[in-house]
Amino acid sequence: MLHLVLHLSYETAAGKAGIHMNPKNAFSHLTLQERRIILTGITNGSTKTAIAQTLGKDKSTIGKEIKLHRKLTHKCKMPLECNNYRKCAFGRQCTADCPDYIPFRCSRRDRTPGACNGCSNWSRCRFDKYQYCPEDAQLDYYTTLVDSREGVNLTIHEAKAMAAIIAPLLKQGQSPYQIVTNHPELGISEKTLYNYIENDVFHEIAGITVLDLRRQVSRRISKKKSKGYKKRTDRKHLQGRTYKDYKEYISENPDVFVTQMDTVYNNETNGPFIQTFKFVRAGVLLAIYHEDKTALAMKNGVDLLESILGQALFRKYVHVLLTDRGTEFSSAEAMENSPDGTRRTRVYYCDPMQSGQKGTLENKHIELRYILPKGTDLRELGLTDQAALNLALSHVNSAPVELLGGKSPLELADFMYHDLYERLLAFGIRQIDKDQVTLRPYLLKKKD
Repeated sequence: MLHLVLHLSYETAAGKAGIHMNPKNAFSHLTLQERRIILTGITNGSTKTAIAQTLGKDKSTIGKEIKLHRKLTHKCKMPLECNNYRKCAFGRQCTADCPDYIPFRCSRRDRTPGACNGCSNWSRCRFDKYQYCPEDAQLDYYTTLVDSREGVNLTIHEAKAMAAIIAPLLKQGQSPYQIVTNHPELGISEKTLYNYIENDVFHEIAGITVLDLRRQVSRRISKKKSKGYKKRTDRKHLQGRTYKDYKEYISENPDVFVTQMDTVYNNETNGPFIQTFKFVRAGVLLAIYHEDKTALAMKNGVDLLESILGQALFRKYVHVLLTDRGTEFSSAEAMENSPDGTRRTRVYYCDPMQSGQKGTLENKHIELRYILPKGTDLRELGLTDQAALNLALSHVNSAPVELLGGKSPLELADFMYHDLYERLLAFGIRQIDKDQVTLRPYLLKKKD
């Protein structure tokens, strides 16, 4: 192992040494020892490619490992990470539309290797700091493994590689038996392949479903599988936070304000990701721009929302936070508590596949999609930062709504919830003249 560690400090040397991926190791799970080697690479400032070559892994595997398991160990005290904070003329009361706002970018933290371990600027840096710990990563991996579906022993990278082989052959009419016979490198049996397809392992990755199987109707359900048809116990973060619990709480507290939360994106791999918040009574849509769709990113989005509104208004207008069961929203306790540890909201989750339970937010997404259509490259449309997102939100929230008697959500907020309205203006969302409201994709192209 020692000579492998030494390579991590010398990316060029690693390439010249001809270190190639070991096919047997490429699809295996990372061990604790390999995670410690990753830490050594990060500390030495090696690239993800060099670390991947050393471990015999794909570059994307290393990138996802670091991104998934790095931890925020220091939170920037400013509302936004601004590179111009030393010369700030506004008392560091940051807003995305500030004329002096320059987004902070760190190639070591945000690109490669992807964490701050070993950074020479650590003690002087005032911005968010992320550290990778192999022991914590191993524990997270084990927890996820135990909590995952029984019988599916694959990482996402392995599933993608397998789907790339299987998908075209199924479309050509080949059976699972023919596929595993002709491709022994898959390393699975016919029955295992059937099980993976029936469990929708490849559904989101490659669109493979049981409808792609030639003889699915004639296959009998095994005795073991038939016994498995029972209601699952809610995972820990869902306990006491289900939609039934939500309805009970609202029935006992009918006057509390509810905010609905979700994510909007087109590219699950590269983003950008939009964390949306709908203030139900006010009808206003607010959203936070993200580069990541992780539980930590969404928790940070809730933190930012609290800083935008202020603690008192947050606890008033976001008394209850209703969202779906996406993994990015799994840190319920962290979202419920302020950075100082006090409780700020109550998080509840919709039932599975029941987006209509937060239908008022889904309806607002339809309007947002007029500007940000599905299937498009959102960055090419002009959605590159929070300022661009605020422009889209300004137009969506300025459009007249029939249920509001022809008034816009911002007009309603100005009249009935003026304290909320003022915070929205300070954040960069403004009223647009009704004749100037534009709900088309070219809106962001013509922004100043």
